[in-house]
Amino acid sequence: MSETDTNAAEENGPQLRVVTQYIKDLSFESPNAPQSLTQQSGPPQISVHVDVGVRKLAESDYEVDLKLNVDAKSEDKQLFLVELVYSGIFRLANIPQESLQPVLLIECPRQIFPFARRIVADVVRDGGFPPLMIDPIDFSGLYRQQMAQAQAEASAQETPDA
Repeated sequence: MSETDTNAAEENGPQLRVVTQYIKDLSFESPNAPQSLTQQSGPPQISVHVDVGVRKLAESDYEVDLKLNVDAKSEDKQLFLVELVYSGIFRLANIPQESLQPVLLIECPRQIFPFARRIVADVVRDGGFPPLMIDPIDFSGLYRQQMAQAQAEASAQETPDA
């Protein structure tokens, strides 16, 4: 294959490019500090909620928001709360229409997740706690779960009430 053929294949093949990424919103709260920094009995209960939002900006540009909410408690006392919206602008080309939604809701957040994860770890550490390393997220599983939920809601709305 010549270099021209390779370039043509690259131009016509599916393309996903991160144009930029940034913190859109960040909040850290430690409402019971300084006591919560020194008086812990046992490991904290930590829950992580993940959401992904997409907004079309231009013909081939999309903003993808990765929303992470982290809630840490110890014996029903709030240790800390982190809310992060980490966004990326993605330029997509030659993506088939049927693949567009999975690319935006699976591959795009997967690209920016490591950066969001580091921000959460740093903020928690800077708040006086050990850094929190969020486990890798299965965006494919999250997507399937959201699609199943949307399908269930759609069929519940179509079912006539007796």
